[in-house]
Amino acid sequence: MKIFLNKKSALLIAFMSASLLSLGQNKGSLFIIGGGDRSPALVKQMVETAKLKPHDYIVVLPMATSIPQESVAYISGQLSAACSNKITSFNFTRAQADNQQNWIDSVKNARFIFITGGDQNKFMDVVRGTQLYEALHQAFRNGATISGTSAGAAVMSQIMITGEEKGKSDKDSFREIKTNSVVTSTGMGFLTTAIIDQHFIIRSRYNRLLSALADHPDKTMIGIDEATAIIVTGKKVTVAGESQVVVVAKPQKLKTAGNKATFKNASIFLFFLPEKALN
Repeated sequence: MKIFLNKKSALLIAFMSASLLSLGQNKGSLFIIGGGDRSPALVKQMVETAKLKPHDYIVVLPMATSIPQESVAYISGQLSAACSNKITSFNFTRAQADNQQNWIDSVKNARFIFITGGDQNKFMDVVRGTQLYEALHQAFRNGATISGTSAGAAVMSQIMITGEEKGKSDKDSFREIKTNSVVTSTGMGFLTTAIIDQHFIIRSRYNRLLSALADHPDKTMIGIDEATAIIVTGKKVTVAGESQVVVVAKPQKLKTAGNKATFKNASIFLFFLPEKALN
């Protein structure tokens, strides 16, 4: 198994050599946060990534959470401390995601869109296959920054980890590395060749991500820890925040016995901020 630690400024060269991203002609950026606390510095970097002009506005989408008012108020307060742009929120229902045209147009024309945490399945049940789904992709193609935290991070990839293990009720069980155990669904598809997992290190989700790799050996697995983000702009990918990002790709000689999986010589990349590497 090949293990690579990034220590200096060439942050994610190995990322790109693994052909992580298929963003096509999209002009936008992704700011994908692994959940947990967001420091003022991380929020500031998120706003700077969006390159907001005075007339640009921010849209918050809280459909993943069961406490939308609280979630919107919290992120709005953080964003207001970092910029003076107008902030609005739309808590779409499934019907509104196809019929509330003024809301849909506002999403399409937003420069910065933030997807809250909660339950990624709940978010996608509202958005999948609707005009809102298309509006989000149009905003991304036009240059908007799409950000999400926790569940809002999970929805970024085309193959989305739902959080469930087949045959188990405990979302964080995953005691073994097994094939056909990680339940996946269709996410937003901003990343097509990668699968995102969040709260990664603090919740020890290694078995879950490696099990997903066994099911999808052609994809790159990205585990983002709390208070940490990956920033994708064109073909440039960097890490921001306080912890680490783990990337696993290219397993060799994948074998299964029953539903137990084994493989050799996967590449593991551990990324963190250069200043942390020098401490």
